[in-house]
Amino acid sequence: MDQESIVYGCIKDSIQGLDYSRRIRANREAMLSLPRADDWPFLCQEMFAIPSLDALTRNYQTEVMHFGASYKAVEYEWNQWLEQFEVLLGKMYWVSATVHLETELCGTHTFTWESSRNYHTPGSGDMYIQCQWSHESSLGL
Repeated sequence: MDQESIVYGCIKDSIQGLDYSRRIRANREAMLSLPRADDWPFLCQEMFAIPSLDALTRNYQTEVMHFGASYKAVEYEWNQWLEQFEVLLGKMYWVSATVHLETELCGTHTFTWESSRNYHTPGSGDMYIQCQWSHESSLGL
């Protein structure tokens, strides 16, 4: 059986303030600029819950844009996946982003992006990443 990797997480943005409609439009455009799943890219439109333009009326304080996908051993190409995700984040407004990578051999990794300001703006390059790793062994070690 092939090694399966599960990738899921969310990108959070604040809906507070006057710029919200511009922010949600920019975030929608960034996600809609991703290739379709037919091309089998690391990131594709179909893996994201792309917010609608009327999302302001549905959310309390935070826009949560969640995503997820199943891959065949994506951990061997993880640096490429991360690069594509950071390109996407670079085009978006966000407060934080979290990605969980679950692998059969390497355990679970949690990656978190934050901005050194209150939020990231498109093109600012203002982001840093943290990674936590955990592994549970079924071998009783």
